[in-house]
Formats: sequence, C-alpha cells, structure tokens
Amino acid sequence: MTTTSYDDLMALALDEARGALATGDVPIGAVVLDPSGGVIGRGRNVREVAADPTGHAEVIAIREAARHLGEWRLEGCTLLVTLEPCTMCAGAVVLARVARLVFGAFDDKAGAVGSLWDVVRDRRLNHRPEVVSGVLAEESTRLLQEFFREQRPEPAG
Repeated sequence: MTTTSYDDLMALALDEARGALATGDVPIGAVVLDPSGGVIGRGRNVREVAADPTGHAEVIAIREAARHLGEWRLEGCTLLVTLEPCTMCAGAVVLARVARLVFGAFDDKAGAVGSLWDVVRDRRLNHRPEVVSGVLAEESTRLLQEFFREQRPEPAG
C-alpha cells in the first residue's frame, strides 16, 4: 500500500479520535486491519472516562483485534493511529507482532517511533514492524491543537 491508499483508512482512525472528545479524552484514534484490509479493532483514548492509565487508543484497538482473532499475535495486521505511539504503545505494537504501523502526526514530547525514541526499530528486539509516518498528519495535528486550545483558557489580559 502507498501512503495515499492509507488516507481513507486513517480517516477511520480520525473518526475514532473525534469520539474521544465526548468524554474529555485526548483525541487520538486507532484502527487495526487484518491482512486482507478488514477492520478488526478500533480504539480511542479512554484514560479520563475509564480512569485507566493504559487506556490509549492503540492498546484498546490491539486488544479488540486480538479478541477478534482469538489470539495475541497480530501477524500480518496493520495498526493505523493518528499520533505517533508512546513507549507503552510502541512496546505493545512490538509485543503483538503487528506487521505494519501507520501513524499521522509526530509527537515531539512522547513519541517512541522516531521522535524521542525508536522502540519499534530497536534491533535488540525480536520483532520490528514496517513504519509509515505522516499520513493525514495535518488533520491529526489540527484536531489535537483544537482540543488543547479549549483545555487551556486564554490568559487574562
């Protein structure tokens, strides 16, 4: 698949991200595709609503995909997520044996797929997924910026 062909699929992850807004969670969304391209997992951040520090979009989507397949190995599967995964989520990608990771915006503050760390390409690990970055990055960034702008009121002046 080319980056262009991921746009429609990343749009599904963006829809999940928008769903997180209703619960006050950071708008990050993810979908997992099976090897034939069918959606088998969806996730959005639920840390606030579920009071769960592991309630990241990627973890939710990976769990759902594993339940769908009936096993923890997501070999041949693709994970699309609107923001570069953190260390926990990058580790989950490796441990779940995800074949391909596609993400939108880079995360300069917590990214673990090239920004701060590069967990998924660490040669010491036994699995390294293919990585495609920057898919619908502007849309992903805009959604996050709007969310945080609303969270932080303008200074009185």
